[in-house]
Amino acid sequence: MSKPILVTTTRFLDPVEARIDQQYEARRNHKDTPFNHDELLAVAEGSDAMLITPSDRLDSDFFKHVSSSVKVIATHSVGYEHIDLHAASERKIAIANTQGANSNATADITLLLLLAASRRAYEAQELLRSGGWKPWSFSHLIGWELTGKVLGIVGMGHVGQAVAFRARSFGMKIHYFDQAPLSEDVVGDAVYHEKPEDLLRISQFLSLNAPETADTRHFINAKTIELLPPGVIIVNTARGGLVVDEDLIAALKSGRVAAAGLDVFEGEPNLHPGYVGLKNTFLLPHIGGATVEAVTAMGMQALDNIDAVLAGRTAPSLVNI
Repeated sequence: MSKPILVTTTRFLDPVEARIDQQYEARRNHKDTPFNHDELLAVAEGSDAMLITPSDRLDSDFFKHVSSSVKVIATHSVGYEHIDLHAASERKIAIANTQGANSNATADITLLLLLAASRRAYEAQELLRSGGWKPWSFSHLIGWELTGKVLGIVGMGHVGQAVAFRARSFGMKIHYFDQAPLSEDVVGDAVYHEKPEDLLRISQFLSLNAPETADTRHFINAKTIELLPPGVIIVNTARGGLVVDEDLIAALKSGRVAAAGLDVFEGEPNLHPGYVGLKNTFLLPHIGGATVEAVTAMGMQALDNIDAVLAGRTAPSLVNI
């Protein structure tokens, strides 16, 4: 009996590749760059499923022309803004993500950014490596402690909850905004705010953990920054599109925002040049989910979704109707 045909657009970790070889006839991308629009359509012709990444942009035109044989597309990511869900639904193609698989890894990076930004880690590293370390003084690289501070979390999903769990061990007070309050057995003593403006006003530290949607795009801008306490520290491990770069950079330069820790950027891998010269930023190249455990789990979850649809079941992490 022939195996289903699966298109993969990049190489995954060995355990995931081994499962692909065992269960599927794989059509792989052997280039160092993503397939372009026409290449994606060509390689999908006659296939049963596709395993893609956020580098693959599946717009309405793609779904207008993609082979009718394709039944399911799984993205190796939590976010799915690179896929036109409406167009996929019109073609009756199931779209699934890897929700929750990298939550712990991303939460770890969020705490790294909180600590690195608050303790001026970039400045300290630069000083040490450049040979500029001088005799100690009371004002030497003075930062801010997490203990006793209010951490505002925008988006209390899997990652937000994992961040809250970790931040409590540093003695932080957890407040959050989401579309609706969560049960106490999920969020414990975290304080819910119905309006994001109310959360911003009391957040000494702010963690962005929400998906990028029409409502959250450019959530951090000149207006919302003014609602935050002076000297706030902002971290973002969600999506770069949640931030207006020019406004955050201006606030960092003026000291209105004391520091920032950023793992994601709008238009990445391109970085707004205004961040580069700022000493009060700690920057990472979108490595929130980059652990062996998380990346393997994401690949396996993506294949679970594909397996389910091809077997006539609903994908466990279905994101469209």
